Amino acid sequence: MIDKGVFIDLVNDYVNRGAKNYVDKKTALAPELEGLRIFDEPLIGFAAADDEDFIKLKSEKAVGSHFLLPRDWNNSAKTVISIFCPFTRRIKDSNKAVSGLPSFEWLHGRIEGQAFLADLLRRLQAFLEGEGYKTAVPCLDPRFSQKSPYSDNSREQGFYTSNWSERHVAFTAGLGTFGLSRGLITPRGIAGRIGSLITEAFFEADPKIPKKLYENCLFCGRCVSNCPVEAISLKDGKKHPPCSDFLDAVKEKFNPWYGCGKCQVNVPCENGIPPALAAGKAQS
Repeated sequence: MIDKGVFIDLVNDYVNRGAKNYVDKKTALAPELEGLRIFDEPLIGFAAADDEDFIKLKSEKAVGSHFLLPRDWNNSAKTVISIFCPFTRRIKDSNKAVSGLPSFEWLHGRIEGQAFLADLLRRLQAFLEGEGYKTAVPCLDPRFSQKSPYSDNSREQGFYTSNWSERHVAFTAGLGTFGLSRGLITPRGIAGRIGSLITEAFFEADPKIPKKLYENCLFCGRCVSNCPVEAISLKDGKKHPPCSDFLDAVKEKFNPWYGCGKCQVNVPCENGIPPALAAGKAQS
């Protein structure tokens, strides 16, 4: 059995020390971005692989019937570990300072940040398997699929789905709740990247604290006004097709980099649960 504290320290140490969490000279989009740190220390949630809340994700109101349960990925799984890596303040501040297009720093966060997260997950998988525990990483698994059972038309909302949703898994693991822009609002904010592992190593699940889907969202509309293509509304939330079109246009301009993130900065949930909601919880 692996001590949970030891595992958390391992994750934090790699985030703090890992070379891939810093933009190197060869990759930097501008000279001053060499050495840019991408992520601050993460939030880590532990859930039982047989938690019945995972079954709820097979509802069409959540992910859908195509969602694979933890033991579909790893038939001997005992624990699902979800990791939210928040972007550094420098990355978030840079994206607030420019309008329309994402900042270079944000582009690095999206692309080099995702590469770092994949490397972190591979290292954690190797560690756990080195200790004798079979471990799966869904986002890196050949079975991972973004093919939708609901639509094959990219102009329709139902086209945008996958058989393992990092956001929904993080919600189930207690890391946060959803926002109007469909991101996950955590105690470290909404701006960041999420990854997960499914392992037969046993870690005690974090205490279950029932939360409403949008408990951490103010519905203030700041993300609505921030969106450069009006893909978000107070009535319908986020519509994926116009967002996807914008990301395609950014990639055409900055290939292979792309991103946006305007709905995740200059909003009350940028760095944590909105203060008004956090204060209310503290008093209750």
